[in-house]
Amino acid sequence: MAYSGVFHMLPLGLRVQEKLEGLIDKHMRSLGASKVSLSSLSSEELWEQSGRLKEGSEVFRFQDRKESRFLLAPTHEEEITTLVGSLVKSYKDLPLRVYQMTRKYRDEPRPRQGLLRGREFIMKDLYTFDYNVQDALKTYSSVRNAYTRLFNELKIPYLVAAADSGNMGGNLSHEFHFPSLKGEDTVVSCSNCDHVYNEELADGKSHSSDSQQAAKEESGFDTGDANSEKTPAISRGLWMAISKDKKTLVRGWYPKYLMQDGYEEPAEREVNSHAVKSITTAAGIDIDLSVENPLEQWAEQLKLKDTSAQRPAVLDLYDSTVRVYKRPPLSDLLHELNCPTADVDYSMLDRFPDTTHGLNLLKVHDGDKCSKCGQGSVKTHTAVELGHTFHLGTRYSEVLQATVMVDGATTKPSGSKPSDQAVPMQMGCHGIGVSRMISAVADKLADSRGLNWPRAMAPYEVIVVPAKGLEVEAEKVYDILASNPTAQIDAILDDRDKQMGWKLGDADLIGYPIIVVVGKGWRKQQTLEVQCRRLGNLREDVSLEKLPSFVLSLLDQL
Repeated sequence: MAYSGVFHMLPLGLRVQEKLEGLIDKHMRSLGASKVSLSSLSSEELWEQSGRLKEGSEVFRFQDRKESRFLLAPTHEEEITTLVGSLVKSYKDLPLRVYQMTRKYRDEPRPRQGLLRGREFIMKDLYTFDYNVQDALKTYSSVRNAYTRLFNELKIPYLVAAADSGNMGGNLSHEFHFPSLKGEDTVVSCSNCDHVYNEELADGKSHSSDSQQAAKEESGFDTGDANSEKTPAISRGLWMAISKDKKTLVRGWYPKYLMQDGYEEPAEREVNSHAVKSITTAAGIDIDLSVENPLEQWAEQLKLKDTSAQRPAVLDLYDSTVRVYKRPPLSDLLHELNCPTADVDYSMLDRFPDTTHGLNLLKVHDGDKCSKCGQGSVKTHTAVELGHTFHLGTRYSEVLQATVMVDGATTKPSGSKPSDQAVPMQMGCHGIGVSRMISAVADKLADSRGLNWPRAMAPYEVIVVPAKGLEVEAEKVYDILASNPTAQIDAILDDRDKQMGWKLGDADLIGYPIIVVVGKGWRKQQTLEVQCRRLGNLREDVSLEKLPSFVLSLLDQL
């Protein structure tokens, strides 16, 4: 790490990166994708045109000597859309698949965990272009299948989760996650059905038809008298946030404890801020989840006596398992702030806006019933996002005018007069975090002895380590492995002038999948000791004649 969030890649690390990039190249070629290289510099004007450059955006901005405005690209949707739009004019030129692997840049306020979240990072981006929705969805499915094959070849555990598209746009996306305690995402999976989703996808809707009865049955106690403001302190919690304009205080009332299957005591609950954001967005309020003291900031707005049309407001949200107060519980709050109730606009929600669904403000817990099948129990996983597939639709092609001419006969109903028309291209964006994957896999598979690379990413598959005086014999062993006619073995010879113990420790530290030791066994009976930590700390003596086939059999298991 050169600086906070900035890294250099040394020879062995670069070799790991190149191995991973080669694997990605193979699976992108299986989709018929062509590789390109886009500039790291992008125009601020282009990003303003797409609507993604806003105050506070995490991008590095700068001006050249002519005061032209540029940024270091954190992603390339705007550039690739403009480029393809200028080159492709007919639907007959589609489908089009182009991808790149390049360094990206983000003005990350809190870099963390080495390569997991930095100010620069290496990404693979695949951009797809089709002329209708049907073809675009087929493309999306084929990309997901290619990603599945890629992650299967890595032979690392992963989860595929339905996800929120966020500011990328579109309404269909999936994430490929690697379970890790250092992850920033929470993925929820069901033990009974195929329901796997990112916690960020929570929509805030409860599907209970009778919220009060559900509260009594699930929690094991009454959550309060609907006609009383006195309710047991243990049953009801309060969560707060504030709108970005600091005018509206949002309060969420939720049950502090709920019973779970298999638990005698109720489990303590927390609010899912993503669910609250979904509810408030539907209600027309843009909340700021980063504010640590929302009540204090809202109180400051009260003191300003702003004469603008929008008065300070309070929005109360009630989880479906919590009964609604008969009267707004504002008196104590406003009394402390010396503010009359009449000076504050008050509203409440116990249903999702414009629906009959109650509100669900809670984070799921291990053991909760699955909301999809109702039979299985859910499990939460802390995970690192390694890949993400987006169906963007016309999110960028419309605003950047990337259109193709479509033959009217292909779009008009039978019997109508055909006429050519320009339609915006249907786009997809599919990313893999290359540098992030290196870090996540290295951290997850490491043990007390060092790194422990999977075969597909290891800097070398096999290292040959000789004892003192056996350097010539070790060269012969290396030559046999490296020039194996059956299958290529990526081997390296440790010819450094160091003791055997030091070199073996270093081999473990670097994480070569297989170590071939030319030592005592060779002197006694012309055998080589083959070691493999990932296969149960295997150690086996093998003759030189059988070595290539034995090593290949181990590599096939990795």
